[in-house]
Amino acid sequence: MERVKQICGDYLLSKMDCQSAIAYRSFASSMGDDRLLSNVDAYIQEHLLEIAEKDNFLKLPRLKLEVMLDENLNLPSNDKLYCKVINWVQHSLWESGEPLEKLMDEVQTLHYSADHRLHSGDVVEGRSEGDDDHGRFVQKKAPRESVQRQSVNAHCGFSSNPCGQPGKHEWRYIASEKTTSGAYVCLAVLKGALCVVSLHERCSPHSSPASTPCLQKSLSLEAQGDEPHERALASMHYARSGLGTAALDGRLIAAGGYNREECLRTVECYDPVKDSWTFICPMRTPRARFQMAVLMGQLYVMGGSNGHSDELSCGETYDPTSDEWTRVPELRMSRCNAGVCSLQNRLFVVGGSDPCGQNGLRNCDSFDPVSRTWSKCASLNIRRHQAAVCQLDGFMYAIGGAELWNCLNSVERYNPGNNTWTPVASMNVARRGAGVAVCHGKLFVVGGFDGSHALRCVEVYDSAINEWRMLGSMSAARSNAGVAVLDGVVYVVGGFDGNDFLNTMEVYDPESNEWSPCVE
Repeated sequence: MERVKQICGDYLLSKMDCQSAIAYRSFASSMGDDRLLSNVDAYIQEHLLEIAEKDNFLKLPRLKLEVMLDENLNLPSNDKLYCKVINWVQHSLWESGEPLEKLMDEVQTLHYSADHRLHSGDVVEGRSEGDDDHGRFVQKKAPRESVQRQSVNAHCGFSSNPCGQPGKHEWRYIASEKTTSGAYVCLAVLKGALCVVSLHERCSPHSSPASTPCLQKSLSLEAQGDEPHERALASMHYARSGLGTAALDGRLIAAGGYNREECLRTVECYDPVKDSWTFICPMRTPRARFQMAVLMGQLYVMGGSNGHSDELSCGETYDPTSDEWTRVPELRMSRCNAGVCSLQNRLFVVGGSDPCGQNGLRNCDSFDPVSRTWSKCASLNIRRHQAAVCQLDGFMYAIGGAELWNCLNSVERYNPGNNTWTPVASMNVARRGAGVAVCHGKLFVVGGFDGSHALRCVEVYDSAINEWRMLGSMSAARSNAGVAVLDGVVYVVGGFDGNDFLNTMEVYDPESNEWSPCVE
C-alpha cells in the first residue's frame, strides 16, 4: 500500500492551496504520513502570511504572549525564538500539570534576559544555571518525531487526549513571521494541538498592555527601504546537530540529527539559487551522530544512533530520481560517530563508537555498491570516534576525533593502493565533532568540540606542503555541524553552540577570510 499512499499524497499536494493547507496538515498528522506532513509544512512555511488570512487559520486556538526585553536587547531569529517559546510551554505544563487551554485563557507575560533565556514574567533574576532552556528540555526528554502523532481537529486544534507529560504528544515548530514592528505570529503544534502563537515584544519590563494585539486581517509585507542589502541566509525548518550533510546535484542535503533531544528522520534540501530549504523524502530510520556521502550519484548514510541510546548497524541510500530511500546491507557491527566517505567507487566507514559507546574504534570497512558486499580494510593507527573523514586527491583522511573523550589533533591518511594508514601533520587545535569539506583542493575543518567548549575556529590543510593553518573563525560556535561545498563556496549548517541546537547557516568568503550568515 505504500505506493498507493504516496500517489494519494501527491494528489493532495497537487490540490493544496492556502485555504486548504491547515486542513491538509491536520489530516497528514492524523494519518502519521511523515512525507505528506513534511511537504505540507514546507508549503506553510513558504505561504504563512497568505494562510494566516484564511478562516481555518483564524479559528485555530491562540496563545498570546508579551515578551519583555532588557534594555538594548533584541529577540533572536523567529525560529530560534519560537523554539524557546515551545520549551517554555512544555516546561510550564510539565511543572504545573495544567491543561494547555488554561495557558490560552489570558495573555502570558514572559521575560527575555541578557543571557538569552526566556522566563515567566514574574521571574527575571536568580535563575540557576540548570534552569536554562536547553537544560530544562534535556531533563524531560523531548518527543520523538514520528511516535504517537495525535489527531488534530482543523478547526479547534485540540487533542482529545488527557493532559500528561509533554513527551507523550507531538511538539513542533512549523513556521513564523514578523508581521509588524515588534509583533510576530507562529504556527506550531503544542502538545498535539495545532495552535497560533501571537507574540508582542516590549522594551520596558515595567509596563504591559492588557492584551496582545490580535493578528491583523491584512498581513502584507511593506517594502522596507531602510533594510541593508544583505539578508540572512535561509534557515533549515528544523534545528539539527549530529546531522549528515552532502552536496548533491548543486544542492545541499541535510539529513537527520538531533533537534532539542529529538532524533529526526526528515531530510531538507537547500537551493543556493533560491536561498530556500525544501523537504525531500525522509529516511526510513531516525538517526543522528552519523555522516553522509555521495557515491555514484546517490546519497549513503550508515550507522549512527536512533535516539534511544541504541547504536545502529543499518544503512540506507537515497536515489534523487525516484525520491526514495532503500536499505543497504548492514554493517558487521553497530556503531555511531563513524566517518563516512566515498573513494574509488566504494563507500568507506571509518572508526566510530562501539555498541556500548565507551571506546573509539580502529575499524575501517568498505562497501561495494555493485556486489553489495562489505570488506574489511586496514585498521586506523589510533582509535577514533567523532573524527572528520574526507577524501582528497585519491586519499582518505581521518581528522581529529577522540579515543575515549580526550580530543585528538592527530590526522592519518589512507592509501587505497597499498591499504595502509599513515600519520600526516597534526591540526593546530584538538577537536571532535568537526565538519570537513574539500574546496579548491584543500581540506577545510570547521568547528567541533575541544572537550570543554564548542568551537568557532576553522583550519585548512594543504596536502602539497603537509601543513595546517588557521582561517577566520565562524560567527557562531558549532559542534557536530554539517559542512558542504556548493559551486566553490563552503557552507556550514546546524550544530550545537553550547546552549542551543542551531538551524542557521553561514558561508566562507576566501577573499575576506570571513564567515558570514548573510547573503547579498
